[in-house]
Amino acid sequence: MITGRFLGTFVLVLVVAGFTAGLVTGRMRAAADSRAETVTTPAAPPAVEQRAAAPAPAAAVISGGPDFTRVAGQSVKGVANISSLQVVRRSNSPFANDPFFRYFFGNDDAFGTRDRRSLSLGSGVIISSDGYIVTNNHVVGENMREITIALPDKRDVKGQMIGADPQTDIALLKISASGLPVVPWGDSSQLKLGEWVLAIGSPFQLNQTVTAGIVSATGRANLGFADYEDFIQTDAAINPGNSGGALVNTRGELVGINTGIFSESGGYQGIGFAVPSKIARHVVDELMAYGAVRRGSIGYVNVEKLTPDVAQDMGVKGTNGALVVSIAKTSEAHLAGINPGDIVVAFNGQVVTDPSDLLRFVDDAKIGSTATVTVVREGRKLEIKVPVVSSARRQ
Repeated sequence: MITGRFLGTFVLVLVVAGFTAGLVTGRMRAAADSRAETVTTPAAPPAVEQRAAAPAPAAAVISGGPDFTRVAGQSVKGVANISSLQVVRRSNSPFANDPFFRYFFGNDDAFGTRDRRSLSLGSGVIISSDGYIVTNNHVVGENMREITIALPDKRDVKGQMIGADPQTDIALLKISASGLPVVPWGDSSQLKLGEWVLAIGSPFQLNQTVTAGIVSATGRANLGFADYEDFIQTDAAINPGNSGGALVNTRGELVGINTGIFSESGGYQGIGFAVPSKIARHVVDELMAYGAVRRGSIGYVNVEKLTPDVAQDMGVKGTNGALVVSIAKTSEAHLAGINPGDIVVAFNGQVVTDPSDLLRFVDDAKIGSTATVTVVREGRKLEIKVPVVSSARRQ
């Protein structure tokens, strides 16, 4: 006769064996869907007669974790794979990379040139049923010749570039189609730390891949991905090919465009970044309406981060602010009274902690308005009124 204690041990062995086999199977598959689960040890049945009442003990060990099946199943329908053919012209000269040769003979040589074809792979998010798709600017590239969009329904269609914004690394494409499933816009400003998000894209050409993680941080800047940086940080797995894909919340709303990762190995290390939907949507609206993004400007102002040594030399406490290193004499900022050596500490009441803050605040300022710029000069705070003009007039 099988005792209750022996049966409990036997069931536990089966559960452990099943879990181990699941790990091996997951490594063998080209792509796998995983969700957070909690495994608990089942209580031993009081007697062998109770076996009929519990026919599937393995099912009882799974407790309720987050279920993303509905959101994932819906969202993948609005994420496409993007292939961009780029052509880069290279010299045939064996001395093309020799600075000494270029110094004496210039870039023209008798060896001729050749075109090298390069294929850039990434992802894109369908934001309208009539074929508008948002992606990263670096996915399509500067010397793009041809764009192919692989839709989730297995169709391959040619894409057209509507416009791109290198400052935010966002590009807008259009395909001739109708009735497409879309990923609806969400409000990235409402994201909370620790909130669940899904990253959807085509890492390593594995289409419709979904990974889950949380919002690790918001407002990340000074990363070197773009000029205008205000990234969402997430630990949802993002790998090469995910660029331009969707970051969605648990309601299936688009809260970010996956852009890059921080990695010492080139692969996923738990630190990924996405352009917030608030920024991406503004850029898309501008590209649709004008073909370019209109931004505010106060003229050419070269600013640098305030270091502790410089702050001490200038007699200021702390390192918050943007140090004006140089400025165009014809710029609106200089004409209004801002000088080299000034430390910009606020713009329209918004605290400037570093140069990236100032860049964002100026870019977002309404063209035609007058901004209040607070600077520290020789230990005194001054408020200077500066007109905001269009970025097209930047010096």
